[in-house]
Parts: sequence; C-alpha cells; structure tokens
Amino acid sequence: MRRRSLLSLGTALLTATALRPAHAKESFEFTLTDAEWQARLTPDQYAVLRQEATERAGSSPLDHEKRVGLYHCAGCDLPLFSSETKYDSGTGWRSFWQPLPDAVATREDSGWLGPRTEVHCRRCGGHLGHVFDDGPQPTGLRYCMNGVALAFVPG
Repeated sequence: MRRRSLLSLGTALLTATALRPAHAKESFEFTLTDAEWQARLTPDQYAVLRQEATERAGSSPLDHEKRVGLYHCAGCDLPLFSSETKYDSGTGWRSFWQPLPDAVATREDSGWLGPRTEVHCRRCGGHLGHVFDDGPQPTGLRYCMNGVALAFVPG
C-alpha cells in the first residue's frame, strides 16, 4: 500500500509541475498577481493567457476581421501583429506570417501533442498560441494565435 501511495504522490507532483504554465517561472516587464489577472481578464482570456488553454477553433469573432489595424495582447495591450501579415490558414485560428518587431517571444512546449514552439507576449508572458513552419512566404511561418488572447485596434 505504501508503494502505491508513493507512486500516486510522485505522479501527482510531476503532473502539477508539468501543467504549471511556464510563464509562471519567468519574470516579465508587466506583472500582476493571479487575483489581478483574474479581475482584468474574462474567464476565457484568463484560461488562455495565464493557463495556456486553447480556444475552440472557429470560435473567435476575429476570424472574420478584415479591417486594417493592429492586434494587441489582451493582457497588457502590447501591439503584437499587423493586419498586413494576417492570412486565412484554414485552421480556425488567427494566423499571421510575422509578428511586429520585439513583440513576442517563444519557448519549447512539450505538451500532449509532442514538442511545439509556444508563442507568448514578451511583455507580460501571456500565452498567445504556437508557431509552425508551414506558413506562407516570405517567412514560411504560421503564427497560430488564440483570438481571446488578442484585441483588435483598427487604424
């Protein structure tokens, strides 16, 4: 019985560590307490930006946004992407072939689907989505972003 309890405890600790968002271990220019993030964001925004969840494909009103403008971080309002680099990847998520300069950062994400490259806001660490190497030229990249992590600013 002791062995089983010890194994269960070890598994629980490994799972909790693996599920803890990577941004929680780093420091960023714009920081808030967990309670402040929860007060600032909607439940869906909090789940994606702070807990690295993924919204359902095709669920964002930003899928149909056609105006010229910038896509900002919904957490800290940093401009991240220009509408000039947005394209329809057919995936159901907002896709861009390039972020604005010094807007995003990346890190290895070894999730359930295997290793991927996670994209986060470089100022607040908010999880935005993932980047893949199957995008259009000139970069060949597809920044696949969650709509709830973004705020569109026309102009």
